[in-house]
Amino acid sequence: MNRVYIKTYGCQMNVRDSEAVAALLQARGYEIIDHEEDADVVLVNTCSVRDQAEQKAIGKSRHLAGRKRRNPRFVLGIMGCMAQNRGTELLDQLPDLDLIVGTQRFHHVPDYLDQILGADDIGIPRPSSIVDLEEEAGSQNTIKDHNFDGPVQISAFVSIMQGCNMACTFCIVPKTRGKERSRPIEEIAQEVEKLASNGTREITLLGQIVTSYGRDIIRPVNGKGPFVQLLERLHEIDGIERIRFTSPHPRGFNKDLVQAFRDLPKLCECVHLPLQSGSNAMLRAMNRPYSREKYLEIIESLRTAVPDMYFSTDVIVGFPGETDEDFEQTKEMFGRVGYDMAYIFKYSIRTGTPAEVMGDQIEEAVKEERNQILLEMLRQSSLKRNESLLNTEQEVLVEGLSRKGKLFTGRTRGNRVVLFEGNERLAGELLKVRIDRVTASSLYGSIVLEGVENSNEGAPLVGG
Repeated sequence: MNRVYIKTYGCQMNVRDSEAVAALLQARGYEIIDHEEDADVVLVNTCSVRDQAEQKAIGKSRHLAGRKRRNPRFVLGIMGCMAQNRGTELLDQLPDLDLIVGTQRFHHVPDYLDQILGADDIGIPRPSSIVDLEEEAGSQNTIKDHNFDGPVQISAFVSIMQGCNMACTFCIVPKTRGKERSRPIEEIAQEVEKLASNGTREITLLGQIVTSYGRDIIRPVNGKGPFVQLLERLHEIDGIERIRFTSPHPRGFNKDLVQAFRDLPKLCECVHLPLQSGSNAMLRAMNRPYSREKYLEIIESLRTAVPDMYFSTDVIVGFPGETDEDFEQTKEMFGRVGYDMAYIFKYSIRTGTPAEVMGDQIEEAVKEERNQILLEMLRQSSLKRNESLLNTEQEVLVEGLSRKGKLFTGRTRGNRVVLFEGNERLAGELLKVRIDRVTASSLYGSIVLEGVENSNEGAPLVGG
């Protein structure tokens, strides 16, 4: 049996794409393994959002290419956004690549590996490097497979659409992912029903602009857009206890979606709302179709619907032309909202985007200084939120052992990580945990045993 290791860089979409490829390969008889050094095949699933992500993937692939000189049967492939963005150009840097597969052709990977390894098996030369970057109608419907033979997925990603119709001046995603393409509601529901029947309790819906879901195939009904219609359908599925989604766009938060947070108990009160900049001048330069004032209106409407809403965001510092005053406005917005989590990026040039040729590029030292200022603001804001949870009881979905393997871990509805003593039998359970100690990034607590006060009756549930 050929052993495959998949190395994934980038966002949750890339993680989900890798999961789907792994499930397809397992169905074809390949073994998916956790350690690259034991693999006969290594597939690198790549990201192009920032240059640093591409350089990491190229460095990893260059290192792996050295194995081919020691083992001619070793197979190396690159998939995903960087493959789509750079294409055959990658062969100039990595001539030993066997496979380059773009973002609409993941489901063909098993066929291509069969071709490559089949040639080895019958003793004929391998085909020259296979490069497939074609667009394919219906490719959004192919990211649906999961591995149900391994551990139960307590929390699972579900891809509901592919592509992006926006034209943000800093972003390469429309080039790498193509135009928006949505899956039918019932096909998504069938995938989620199967996940639920196999023990999944929480789903996260994925799309480049997830709130644009269905605009290409579904009409509004009773004032509810396609995305809210999907949320309502998935809310009906037994076994699913929590629903999340990422990544949305501020323009997608219409009245129907705001009310969905109020009306759908399974929809977690946790919103990722990309800001990018708190300066209207920078938002216009980024081609972001909202203002800081509109953004704050959305925040307030969500807090009116759900007063204890949690917020995360994306921010870019050092975009071309960003002045000290522009950054001060971002700082002011950052502090006013009080984010619970944020992904803060230093702007990096992406070849082929309008921002590449903009004047007044910002020095790296200035970007780094601004980055560190926002990171410290985030640390303080996150710590303040966590301190507000001390001595409260939080509903926690138990995921299993933490990475260090000493405590168990789970997440609150607000997506805060909680660590506590537990037992493997609790995986997948919704428990009450009393928060005893906090840091800026984590909560520590103890399980609240229903009906047990100052007693050891519940002891078998914890430890061991």
